[in-house]
Amino acid sequence: MAKTPQNKILTLLVSLIIFSSFSLTLAYDHNTFPEKNLGIKQEKLTHLHFYVQDVVSGRNPTAVTVAEAATTNASSVSFGLVTVLDDLLTVGPDPAWKQVGRAQGISVFASQSEVGLLMALNYVFTEGKYNGSTLSVLGRIGINSAVKELPIVGGSGLFRFARGYAQARTYKLNTTSLDAIFEYNVYVLHY
Repeated sequence: MAKTPQNKILTLLVSLIIFSSFSLTLAYDHNTFPEKNLGIKQEKLTHLHFYVQDVVSGRNPTAVTVAEAATTNASSVSFGLVTVLDDLLTVGPDPAWKQVGRAQGISVFASQSEVGLLMALNYVFTEGKYNGSTLSVLGRIGINSAVKELPIVGGSGLFRFARGYAQARTYKLNTTSLDAIFEYNVYVLHY
């Protein structure tokens, strides 16, 4: 029996309806995933205060250059320099104060006109209530800004679904060694 154009259109229409119904069912099921299965509770705002010990000199630096462009040394703003960080987080400005975690990630000198860095960091907490949790930071800072602000784009552990911002101020800078201590105030919404 030969298929007429009407039969072909009818078959196509029935197939389209079945496929659309199946797609709607998948979309409905996807959007109604119970929040309790994700461990989502009441959202809260947490304020964290700590210091980052950025050591670029000496025998045990916590920030090291891993790449640079052929023109980086000729650039007045270090354009193209890439640094990997594993800086200590402490409760006070002295490196001997209690350690609460690490700031691990990369910084890239990404501006050709000013000292501006792209920062991709994880604050990895190793003590207290937030031990094992992380906050993820991704953004740009201007080194010469009095207050450097970075967005919090996620987290893990007690900081799942985190969002917020971190503000940093230079607490101390050794202009000879370029070692620095930054004071951080972090405001994060999480569940």
